Amino acid sequence: MLTMEPIDPEKVGQLIHQTARIWRHKLDQRLRPLGLSQAKWRTIAMLSHGHLTQRDLAERLGIEEPTLARSLTSMEQGGWIKRENARHDRRCKTVHLERKSSAILQRIEQTARNLRHELVETVPPRDLQTCMQVLSEIQRKAVEVPADDTNRENGSSPKKKSPKSFQ
Repeated sequence: MLTMEPIDPEKVGQLIHQTARIWRHKLDQRLRPLGLSQAKWRTIAMLSHGHLTQRDLAERLGIEEPTLARSLTSMEQGGWIKRENARHDRRCKTVHLERKSSAILQRIEQTARNLRHELVETVPPRDLQTCMQVLSEIQRKAVEVPADDTNRENGSSPKKKSPKSFQ
């Protein structure tokens, strides 16, 4: 008889984080032979939908602006991107893909698509649909909840948790 593990909601965030990290690492390994670091291919992929300001790009990549600025300087010197003054604010820089990035973008997308299919190919479509609905709901809720716990009903402070359960 098939038995299911008991549900532990404390592990949801950790599982999501670890899965995303491992997935990104596998893609990074597959793109490395093309001369692409994770910083490069993530930046190229993010800019493939159009130019962004450095601030917006840093936010979408989930990194600090100074860290991004160093990476962009290296990418600009390598001919991957170019930075221009924004039309709406000359103090602001927009980041654009150069031909070198545009030429490799198709390889990045194909490699990512191949890995994605490989990772989900054994998951029944119904389970995948449920997973996507659940993740979408968690994402929607995460966007809505305030950064502090002023919304808590009972007003008590949260229980101390081990670092593993924070995600």
